[in-house]
Amino acid sequence: MSIEVKGLVKKFGTFAALDGVDLKVATGELVALLGPSGSGKTTLLRIIAGLDWPDAGEVTFDGENALAHGARERHVGFVFQHYALFRHMTVFENVAFGLRVQPRAVRKNEAGIRARVRELLDLVQLDWLADHYPSQLSGGQRQRIALARALAIEPRILLLDEPFGALDAKVRKELRQWLRSLHHEINVTSIFVTHDQEEALEVANRVVVMDRGRIVQIGTPGDVYDNPATAFVHGFIGESIVLPVDVSDGCVRLGGKVLGIRADGAASGASKLFVRRHDMQVGPAGSGAFEGKVRHVRTFGPIQRAEVALSGGETVIEIDAPRDRELRTGDIVGLQPRHYRIFAGQD
Repeated sequence: MSIEVKGLVKKFGTFAALDGVDLKVATGELVALLGPSGSGKTTLLRIIAGLDWPDAGEVTFDGENALAHGARERHVGFVFQHYALFRHMTVFENVAFGLRVQPRAVRKNEAGIRARVRELLDLVQLDWLADHYPSQLSGGQRQRIALARALAIEPRILLLDEPFGALDAKVRKELRQWLRSLHHEINVTSIFVTHDQEEALEVANRVVVMDRGRIVQIGTPGDVYDNPATAFVHGFIGESIVLPVDVSDGCVRLGGKVLGIRADGAASGASKLFVRRHDMQVGPAGSGAFEGKVRHVRTFGPIQRAEVALSGGETVIEIDAPRDRELRTGDIVGLQPRHYRIFAGQD
């Protein structure tokens, strides 16, 4: 089932939650809506689900006008951040709920319902918890049951709103991998909302980056990370060093000092230099575009994270360096960006 939205507008008073959004999702695709709070992600998801209505624009499923139908008629599965399981029902009955309330014309008989629930519990690897209640489950288990319940009605589209947001970091990481594998198995068109960059990059086929009610970039995880379209995308996805620079006559200056890097066609004027923390190469004093003094070093795994005060100003940056050369507080180091982007103005 493909999804297409055109010119979607949604306002709450004078606030434009969505401001002319266009998006196509192919059949069987797993797409992440990524952006900060207030960027319009959940509003877009709710409109696709039929839980909210736009002020203008179109939503079509396989070319059919979805806005002509209510949420129940759209045959969409929805998974919320906070599980929304019925506390008085067992795991089995929670999953069976959607099947039991279907219209009589399409409802399975009791044997069919029980077979479908057992199939789904096996799919989410929690068949052994069928007789338990939600209060007896961990957060990760509850979310997997919520997903099984959403899949019970065999939805044409699966929508997930911050599905792992209420879980701790370790469980979130485990469920990301599980969701990716599950999607490959069930192959239902899916959209999930997240503000977690790592989650979007790890799970999705494509990432849709939103800001202030608009889509600012769409691409594969590699595209949006390696080739950010705007300063906002670069700053939001991944951890970046951001420095105010000035570009003139093909030269890049920081605090009036010419840096030994190319302007790469950046327009003249006030700009911002973006460098990923791991892309700042550390060398001896006197080498590189920058020089600075190490103020603090933390070591974890194969990485050293160092705070470096740049010479000639009060700017302090954080870099990630491999442990092949040990950094110490007080070291004077040269820094050279391996990869960087320069964006003009104040995006």
